[in-house]
Amino acid sequence: MDTFDDFKIKKQLKKAIVDLGLEKPTPIQQASYSTILGGSDFVGIAQTGTGKTIAYLLPILQDLKFSDQLHPRVVILAPTRELVIQIVEEIEKLTPFLSVRALGVFGGSNNINRQKRAVAEGQDIIVGTPQRLYDLVLANVLRLKSVKKLVIDEVDIMLDFGYKTQLKNIFEYLPKKRQNILFSATMTTYIDELMDDFLINPVKKTISISGTPLETIKQESYTAPNFYTKANLLNHLLEDREEYNKVLIFVASKVDADRLFEVLDFESEISVIHSGKEQNHRTKSIEKFESGKSRILIATDVISRGIDIEKISTVISFDTPYYPENYIHRIGRTGRAGEKGRSILLYNEKETILKEAIEELMNYAIPFNEFPKEVEISSKLTPEEDVKPIDPNNELDDDQAHKAGASFHEKSAKNRKKKPELKSYERKLKKKYKKPQKRGDKIQNKKSRKKR
Repeated sequence: MDTFDDFKIKKQLKKAIVDLGLEKPTPIQQASYSTILGGSDFVGIAQTGTGKTIAYLLPILQDLKFSDQLHPRVVILAPTRELVIQIVEEIEKLTPFLSVRALGVFGGSNNINRQKRAVAEGQDIIVGTPQRLYDLVLANVLRLKSVKKLVIDEVDIMLDFGYKTQLKNIFEYLPKKRQNILFSATMTTYIDELMDDFLINPVKKTISISGTPLETIKQESYTAPNFYTKANLLNHLLEDREEYNKVLIFVASKVDADRLFEVLDFESEISVIHSGKEQNHRTKSIEKFESGKSRILIATDVISRGIDIEKISTVISFDTPYYPENYIHRIGRTGRAGEKGRSILLYNEKETILKEAIEELMNYAIPFNEFPKEVEISSKLTPEEDVKPIDPNNELDDDQAHKAGASFHEKSAKNRKKKPELKSYERKLKKKYKKPQKRGDKIQNKKSRKKR
């Protein structure tokens, strides 16, 4: 299939595709269209920027017939609010000539009562984060018995987010006879388990995961021993505002994101987003970065899945990702649409094995840069880095532990003697009269005591 004309698409969808300027389907769109349209369970593994959202929306919208029923026929689950908003926007772009009702539901500052009213008005497609969607189900506002298709987007991040329980809870309210569609940037053991538990003979397609990196992206790497040395290096590099004019920095956790913001010298030029930030803050941070008001965006892998921003000059991996596919996902944010891009990987001794796994996946050795002499190598460690392992040869025995404070001392000989067991008055009575086994025995005991 060289063009969308080769797809079996109704004219209203085709007109929207032309208006969007889409000409040639991406590999994941080619691989998934017929299978999803045919009704089979589907698992698509493809990195960000390969058109995954349109890959599942096109066949779903092609198959979705007009209906005025209240309850949704399609549910799409996504791990973040940003991704929910992005998917709803994609649906709106594809349906200006179709009568399709779609609603995004998510937590945070978004009022649940407003969402309840919107759900009650009737929707064809519900896009939501698992927790908010489950809350609406429990409130008996959202009913899922009419759902024919379930899509779980960015399922690897969904499971990393700890949504496995919520997913299982939602599955209990869904009809057993339904089509399941899973999309992910990486393939993990958790996804294998999910496939085994809930999918029926799924068709699996893996696109653009391994292979040589994009020619438009210049890759580099530096080794630095710890967090604060990496931060010192960034302060040195980011001084060149012309070279680093739009920089996306990936960090491992929201704690690291906030910590890095504090130690970088460019506070007025930095935006930060992670799951701990309020929705309004996250939205404004993305808008500032996209418009150029802020030059640097610090983000976690999880939250960045809903970001689609053009003309990023440099992607910096402040840490080396645990899954090598995530590195490819990261660098794919730069060097788009024929633009030149740059990627910098920072790694320490412990992360060397992760870097090697990335290079093995790409079949490419990331070029190494010498650490600049003018940058200070810090001896300061974060609390996470400063965890000292227990030396098994130097563990305190019980006697040493007792010597740790004045309150602990050896008991004297007289205090070590076992004291005789004290018998209470109640125990003496029980032994004398015995415990009654039933009501008749109790009465009999009372009678016998009266006679005495």
